[in-house]
Amino acid sequence: MTASVDRAGLCEECGAPRERGQRYCLECGARAGSRAPQLDELLGRIRARHAAERAELAGAAVADPYPASAPAPATTRRPAGSRAGGLGSRLSRLALPSSRVSAVLVLMFLAFGVIVGGVVGTPVQDTLAADAGRHVKLILPPAAPAASPGTATSEASTQSSSEPPAATSEPTPSAAGPATTPSTGTKPASSKSSSPPPSSGKGTGGGEGGGSSKAGSGGSSSKLPPVKHVFVIMLSDQPYASAFGPTAGAPYLSQTLEHKGELLVRYYAVAHQQLANEIALISGQGPTVETAANCPNYSVIAPATVGAEEQVTGSGCVYPSSTETLPGQLTAKHLSWRAYIEGMDEGAGAGAAGGACGHPALGAADPTAAATPPSGQAYATWRNPFVYFQSLTGSSACASDDVGLNKLSSDLGNPKNTPSFVYIAPDLCHDGSPTPCASGAPAGMRAAEGFLKKVVPEILGSKAYKENGLLAITVDEAPSSGEFADSSSCCDQPQFPNLPASTSALGPEGGGQVGALLLSPYIAKAGVSQEPYNHFSLLRTTEDLFGLKHLGYAALPKVSSFEPSIFSAHPSG
Repeated sequence: MTASVDRAGLCEECGAPRERGQRYCLECGARAGSRAPQLDELLGRIRARHAAERAELAGAAVADPYPASAPAPATTRRPAGSRAGGLGSRLSRLALPSSRVSAVLVLMFLAFGVIVGGVVGTPVQDTLAADAGRHVKLILPPAAPAASPGTATSEASTQSSSEPPAATSEPTPSAAGPATTPSTGTKPASSKSSSPPPSSGKGTGGGEGGGSSKAGSGGSSSKLPPVKHVFVIMLSDQPYASAFGPTAGAPYLSQTLEHKGELLVRYYAVAHQQLANEIALISGQGPTVETAANCPNYSVIAPATVGAEEQVTGSGCVYPSSTETLPGQLTAKHLSWRAYIEGMDEGAGAGAAGGACGHPALGAADPTAAATPPSGQAYATWRNPFVYFQSLTGSSACASDDVGLNKLSSDLGNPKNTPSFVYIAPDLCHDGSPTPCASGAPAGMRAAEGFLKKVVPEILGSKAYKENGLLAITVDEAPSSGEFADSSSCCDQPQFPNLPASTSALGPEGGGQVGALLLSPYIAKAGVSQEPYNHFSLLRTTEDLFGLKHLGYAALPKVSSFEPSIFSAHPSG
């Protein structure tokens, strides 16, 4: 006969039988009845101690999730075969760090990122981009058109449209002290995004202003503003930091004028020496051995074979009449041009041939190209790139349009007399080069200061500039030797066919980082652009503004015109 079971002796949790006086069920471990007061007191002390330790670690009091006054949590029945203290139990006891500890960890990671960023990219210290009053344009690539069904967009085309060409990494030294590199990264004070003013109207002489760069050839297809007069002032032989940095010797340029326009930080010369860059700017031609030496002997290029990218190959420095130039393009479109070369056709410092369009006779040596020019000779033929093209010297236009600087003021006085394209070059005493033109004379940017203070206000005050003008001030090349030597480049620098092939692992050498400053009624003040440009870019932009085709290396796919977003101001603003 089965003995009856005392129901009061059953476990309330699982129903298993228990003996009288048994406090815990052998089956599930549930407690029968309340805990002894002494045990509750002991557990309360333990909880209080743990709460104090947690508060000390976290820096603030942490509430005990199980206060001593509250009943103990119900014990749940473990599945058969489970073990106390297993993986699940250990994981349940893990806790995230406190908020203060987490904040400290985040700050440590951020500090590490700042240190790494400082090592990889040096901040710009030689431009006003570091000033709080300047702003940096963030130029975003145009949105890719939606692909039609069944059409795949190649990875290569996507990458080329979204990433600007990188500059060849050769350092540009600062203006003083040991050679250092002005970084091409700027402090993003603020971004600016606005549309350029509507393009309309025609340039002087019937040419259209506001031409667009041609699709598929490296520039933007957006409309540029209706500029009708482009002014270029070409200084000489200075690194970027010496011309535009805060320690530059011409504060009128590096401080006063910089705040009035857009500074192109990553603007590069394309070759050494000065003449090679000046010729590139008006023709798209790369240097020959002789133009890269400022043409010591005024000889015709032979055999003058035309190769890829319309490049004239051979030895010499005077291009045949078949070579196209920007002045020739403008003339063909009934637009005007004029070069104002200081020292030429002006008193005792006139050119070797005297008068306008001054140059030596063909085949003759050029004394102004010597390392030490003749005493009292302020004009140098190689500062006047127009006389190295037979298409110009063989025309009557050379004598009328390649003139001394003394003609500039009268031409600016009447917009009808102001040419569509104006090229201005100081003489050897004021071009900014580090070699003084005479013993005891000032040299470098300090010598260029007075020239800029005289000429630039005349341009900015002219009606032609105020209505539809663009002024670009740049330098022909960075130094090719010495402490501040720089041969860096950008924009897929070509290997020039007339020069020996480069043996550098970085590719063909350029003319160094020189910078450029743009001023225009269409350009907002105190802007900084980090887009890579060079002298071919300036030629290309000028051609786009006047609706002309791109000459020579200005047509290279990675040579871009100046971004239309640079011209974001309204002329009346």
